[in-house]
Amino acid sequence: MSARMVVARLLLATLPAWGPVQALAAATTWMADNGNGTYTNPLFHDEFSDPDIIRVGDWFYMTGTTMHAVPGLPVLRSRDLVNWQFLVYAMPDFPAGPEYRLEQGLDVYGQGIWAPSLRYHDGVFHIFANINGRGLQVLRATNPAGPWTRTAMDRNLHDLSVLFDDDGRVWAVFDYNEVRLVELEPDLSGVVQGSERVIIPAGNGMGEGHHFYKVDGRYYIISANYAPVGRMQAARAERLDGPWETVAISASETSGTQRGWWEDGVGQRTPVPTGATAFSMHKPGPNEMGAVPLHQGGIVQLPNGDWWGFSMMDLKSVGRTTFLSPVTWHQGWPYFGIAGNLGRSPRTWFKPDVGVATGPHATYVRSDDFSGPRLAAVWQWNHEPVPGKWSLADKPGSLRLHALPARDFLWARNTLTQRVIGPESVATAVLDPSGMRPGDIAGLGLLNMPAAWLGVVRGADGAVLRWYAQHGDRRVEVSLPPGRLHLRASGDYEDDLARFSYSLDGEHYQAIGEPVRLPYQLKTFQGTRYALFAFSTTGGEGGHADFEDFRVDEPLADRSRNIPFGQVVSLSNLGDGSVARAHPLGVLQPVAAGSAEATAVGARFRVHDRGRGRVALEALDGSGFLTVVGIGLSADVRLLPESVDSLFVWQDLLRGKCMLLSLKTGRYLGIVPGSGEPYAADRPGAHPDRRDGSVLRWTVAP
Repeated sequence: MSARMVVARLLLATLPAWGPVQALAAATTWMADNGNGTYTNPLFHDEFSDPDIIRVGDWFYMTGTTMHAVPGLPVLRSRDLVNWQFLVYAMPDFPAGPEYRLEQGLDVYGQGIWAPSLRYHDGVFHIFANINGRGLQVLRATNPAGPWTRTAMDRNLHDLSVLFDDDGRVWAVFDYNEVRLVELEPDLSGVVQGSERVIIPAGNGMGEGHHFYKVDGRYYIISANYAPVGRMQAARAERLDGPWETVAISASETSGTQRGWWEDGVGQRTPVPTGATAFSMHKPGPNEMGAVPLHQGGIVQLPNGDWWGFSMMDLKSVGRTTFLSPVTWHQGWPYFGIAGNLGRSPRTWFKPDVGVATGPHATYVRSDDFSGPRLAAVWQWNHEPVPGKWSLADKPGSLRLHALPARDFLWARNTLTQRVIGPESVATAVLDPSGMRPGDIAGLGLLNMPAAWLGVVRGADGAVLRWYAQHGDRRVEVSLPPGRLHLRASGDYEDDLARFSYSLDGEHYQAIGEPVRLPYQLKTFQGTRYALFAFSTTGGEGGHADFEDFRVDEPLADRSRNIPFGQVVSLSNLGDGSVARAHPLGVLQPVAAGSAEATAVGARFRVHDRGRGRVALEALDGSGFLTVVGIGLSADVRLLPESVDSLFVWQDLLRGKCMLLSLKTGRYLGIVPGSGEPYAADRPGAHPDRRDGSVLRWTVAP
């Protein structure tokens, strides 16, 4: 029997099975499931903020924040925590009030629904969430797909989490910095008078967005903090009134993600900006973390007893996204991460072991030809829509928006939105403007502050196409012939930049205007959204716009070729540009790019597929496989015969970048840039700028 066959049998005999091995499949939309027994964060590459997850039987359920968008409070379900199915919106509309309807100069941008708490008790699903300024909403359903009923308490409990205790009493924790506890009435009609108290005083590291649990008789509170930077805190106690002790259970985990562009002049409850607003955007420093690191989430247990964590990460103009992390209990604390690297989470890891085979599945269908009886689930209105002023039936196969009076795009009613999806996506809308009247404006927008849009402007003498950017009050206009128009917004949301173009025939597109910067800001408190809109500038109701199609394309969605299985590659380090090569002493050495060593056969490695996202890298000079010995210190990445210590989990960072996670140490391959020191397998994870020595660029070698 050959040595290679012996190694193959050894791997099969000693490695655990994490699920069925499936071929990596091409995808047209982002799916976290890689189809090979692994997943890659984020779960959705569009905004899903403040997630809360529970398990009921064999199913997991999730909901999250929806702010000013309606319908709100989406309810999703999953068998494996990776692939999620949309069920229903638990809150179809807002209560009465002009602020929810963009009336009387009032708005609830960035307000509305925040940080819901999802719970199941005695056969009933519960969602607890504030409508800011309108009290705590309690939504109930015996079937998570609905119908959901809603009652309100005359009390706001900021970022609460609810616990149905073993003795039948119901508790809620809430607030920021100091953690407050209050008892709820058994029928959830209000709070028990006199029960409110502080259980964790300010100054103990706790934040907000609490998640409240009881595990093996002990109370746990997991919360998010953003000061001075994002992290996840946990508190535990034997009794509700303490004493409580606290630790950080996840910190510094950005997956190599930088903060995006930031708008300083538009904040919570500031006036809706206009073209005259003096915006002040800036790009934070390359390693300034802010609220990017994993924060605001909790934990959930699998039927087999394993624990998993969920949390948010800020992904620039995409917004706040949901990440999934393995949880390792250590000294009674649920640390996010794996043994050897507690507090840091893999970007790619093995799917949860739920005992059933599950395959890749997209949560939403993002494109919509408007031929169905209802809007696709991915759509939400910007504030409460006006009944009877939009239709899918007036012109079958089209979305008709009536042009209601508005001062500008951000005040347009019945604006239909969906979240942009990263890292890149292209949205194309087909508009029939024939029903528009003088004074009407309709088109495709990027709902952000500052906003931008491309649309038809109908005047008394005909129509023009206008590109408009609120930043600088810029506009470009071109004349239009009659007929349909294809409007396109192309976004690189890792660069916080979008471009507009248009076509008269759907094939040949003409760029218009300048690139549009998309900063994050706290007025909408959301990532950028695609928006279909129509409004009238005459002060009265105008005509209508018919949108015949909306299509979203994702150029980077197919990640099936992002691991160069079977290919020979060269590995350069993003930190200093050096090239990795097999040193004659049997270690992995960085050498200068362009040097003789960098172009020699020892700097070429074949990537072997070992199943479930695992790879083994073989040096082409015959010296062996990259193998980790000891605890992975510098010079402990050796060239040796293949073994279980030769296995790495490939961490795809897109665009030819990756990290290699050692299954021996739970840490990443890396160097100290510029040091000349041999490679180690002891790096906790990438810095936001990815230049710390743990991020590699791979290229197929000649």
